[in-house]
Amino acid sequence: MKISILGLGYVGSVSAACLAQNGHFVIGVDRDSTKVSMINEGFAPVIEESLPTIIERTVRENRLRATTDASEAIRQSEITLVCVGTPDNSNGSIDMSHIERVCQEIGTALADKSDYHLVVVRSTVLPGTMETLVIPTLEAYSHKKSGRDFGVAFNPEFLRETTAVKDFYNPPKTVIGAHSAPEADLIARLYEDIDAPLFKTPVRVAEMVKYCDNAFHALKVVFGNEIGLICKALGIDSHEVMHIFCQDHQLNLSAAYLKPGFAFGGSCLPKDIKALTYMAKHKDLDLPLLNALMPSNQAMIQYALERIISCDRKRIGFLGLAFKAGTDDLRNSPIIALIEQLLGKGYDIRIYDHHVNLGRLRGANRQFIEERIPHISRLMEDQVDKVIAHAQVVVIGNRDQAFSQIFDRLSPKQYVLDLVRIQEKIETTATYEGISW
Repeated sequence: MKISILGLGYVGSVSAACLAQNGHFVIGVDRDSTKVSMINEGFAPVIEESLPTIIERTVRENRLRATTDASEAIRQSEITLVCVGTPDNSNGSIDMSHIERVCQEIGTALADKSDYHLVVVRSTVLPGTMETLVIPTLEAYSHKKSGRDFGVAFNPEFLRETTAVKDFYNPPKTVIGAHSAPEADLIARLYEDIDAPLFKTPVRVAEMVKYCDNAFHALKVVFGNEIGLICKALGIDSHEVMHIFCQDHQLNLSAAYLKPGFAFGGSCLPKDIKALTYMAKHKDLDLPLLNALMPSNQAMIQYALERIISCDRKRIGFLGLAFKAGTDDLRNSPIIALIEQLLGKGYDIRIYDHHVNLGRLRGANRQFIEERIPHISRLMEDQVDKVIAHAQVVVIGNRDQAFSQIFDRLSPKQYVLDLVRIQEKIETTATYEGISW
């Protein structure tokens, strides 16, 4: 294919060189004439392993060239990749001036082009940017309609400086956010020889994925450093600890615990986080991340409380009382914390949990139930339907799959707050809301 790439920094120059090496004809565009001259002379404009060799060869073979004229490049290509910078402003906001400028240039060029053209943004932009800035700007300057006269898509990059060429050919995933299947399929052709999971998603999902990735990467760095400070204070080799920690691909380095839902609870996590941060405090360690875990968890309970209160209905039914399905363990259950706050505000509550009902009869938690939460125990029903019949608001508190069968028994007057995403697709006449989806 014939590709134009606007912006010849790390992302643009690596993308241009690698796509040219894969057999495409690529025109790089940049306002910096020095970068343009370097590429046309076969030199890499940035320091990156393997990049000089690729650029020298693809320029010599006439598959890669550069220009300062965006209109020329767009006229001579089928797809434009936008790879300009999105730096931060002093107040933390993102500087969109480069994106806006190139969209103006692309739109102006499209006004004089009769062939269908696809504009693909690779720069990191906040969710909604394509809809609120990129598409309106392109339409305003081209006097054409997105989706009819030209296509628009978002294709985030996952390139790290110093390993960008390797990352291009060995990405963790390829993500394409597009409004139509033909647009997504056309972009996918750029990566057809690359072995990586391919995701075709709505545009906003694709925009958010990159921020999700980078936030998690930052989280891991800070987490590792804070664990390191604790280990150092205790005379423990932090690298040995983390080496062993990283061998667990079932829980630690996995998808476990990462799906959005409700607060954590149980007998381990709250107790151990409190113990660790208490000890760190007495070692005079400042650990903002670890110290924020319990307050953040509590904030999730408060958020659920506010969602229920906003319904302005007094009869609440809880399906699930234990902190997760398949257990009668009520220690530090966030559901109990939520219920106790609602009781204090005068709400009329009924509860069903199959395993907790068994626990009341013979389980290890019988004493806990009788001594610690007798006021809540008295609100429990022995059948799901009794709770549903009572409730104006139904709260699904854990992933007991029996709760996925209730939706055809609900009425349009009822509201459901799902704390766990009991199933992917919900069909019900009731008003349904997920706690964080």
